Amino acid sequence: MEQKIKLIVEASGCPSYNIGDEIIFDGPLLDKENSGNICMMALGAVFPFVYAARKGVVTEQPLQCPDCAEKVIFRIKTV
Repeated sequence: MEQKIKLIVEASGCPSYNIGDEIIFDGPLLDKENSGNICMMALGAVFPFVYAARKGVVTEQPLQCPDCAEKVIFRIKTV
């Protein structure tokens, strides 16, 4: 059984994200109705961890977007 995953913005120097923003993955799909935006750079950085969390391998942990000038820290959680 796959987990529902939530990414929560914990820190942001990026104008695209505010602290507390959430991105929700329901299995392999992005829950567009209940999620904020996610940029391609951040998606590329968090995808392997989201996938592992969906399979129950990864539990709650911080993730950082690699865009150096606009550092964003996400917290990954299973729902």
